[in-house]
Amino acid sequence: QVQLVESGGGVVLAGGSLKLSCAVSGRTVSTYGLAWLRQAPGKEREFVAVINWSGGTSYYADSVKGRFTISRDNAKNTVYLQMNSLSPEDTAVYYCAAKRSGFVYKGQMSYEYWGQGTQVTVSS
Repeated sequence: QVQLVESGGGVVLAGGSLKLSCAVSGRTVSTYGLAWLRQAPGKEREFVAVINWSGGTSYYADSVKGRFTISRDNAKNTVYLQMNSLSPEDTAVYYCAAKRSGFVYKGQMSYEYWGQGTQVTVSS
């Protein structure tokens, strides 16, 4: 059983930065695709970023491209999301997700494993 636990959420002022972490346990996920998605109040869950098994390929939602960076450390079974230039529109619960296939594509929403989410609030 794969378990994902996010951390690093919190409250930040607009223009600030946060770095989210997602620790994966239960199985080595070095061959898995890993992603971040988010859900704002009253809205559907949306894709944020995804990274392939090696870390050599990543995709971003247009709304975060250039501001967010996804990365992974396979030795630590951890995926990260560095978020810069945050705006109130980035306020949401951020979820880490994993899929057994290391092949990834932009906008991917289907994953086998999900974390419980971490709240990110950006105040103006």
